[in-house]
Amino acid sequence: MSHVTSKKTPGDTQAQILSATLSLFTGQGYFNTSVHDIARESEVSIGSIYHHFKDKEGVARALYNDMINRMSSELATIKKNHNTAHDRCYAVIELLFIITEQEPDIMEFMLYSKHREFLPNERPVCSSQPFEIMREFVQDGMNSGEIQDMDLMVASTCLFGGAIRMITSSMDGLLKKPLSSYIDDIWICSWRAVAT
Repeated sequence: MSHVTSKKTPGDTQAQILSATLSLFTGQGYFNTSVHDIARESEVSIGSIYHHFKDKEGVARALYNDMINRMSSELATIKKNHNTAHDRCYAVIELLFIITEQEPDIMEFMLYSKHREFLPNERPVCSSQPFEIMREFVQDGMNSGEIQDMDLMVASTCLFGGAIRMITSSMDGLLKKPLSSYIDDIWICSWRAVAT
């Protein structure tokens, strides 16, 4: 009987490092996490971390960009599958709630980490591509007459701000019910604030 060993690919090692880093950054913060901590948590060598990411900032940048790219991809799917601003914006809030409930570390890293402190050359989260796409959905709604003609940032904040506040309330343990049970109430309030 032959024994087959599977060899890890570079992508597997990188994913393992990023997953461990996410857990460490959300658990103890960027500045309290060392490359040694990442190596121990991810069960890879320090040399492997330096090989794939150069340094701790490189790991943080890859983690940040991985999340930005993933969100952008999810939003592109929403755009493809929904034709109206109403349906797209609802789907965005639903997506954010699902991520919060199923992968809270991702949402915690995106909303609570002060990325500018350790990634000074990256764009702030609120001006990153996913938030630009979300504002594009709102602008499209204004153009089509679904959403009142108003300042884009005001409209976007009205539509998504309440949902994001509910997400942080959930992560802070302030909600009595699962986050997803609030979606319809949040959506009614958000949409009424901007709908024509």
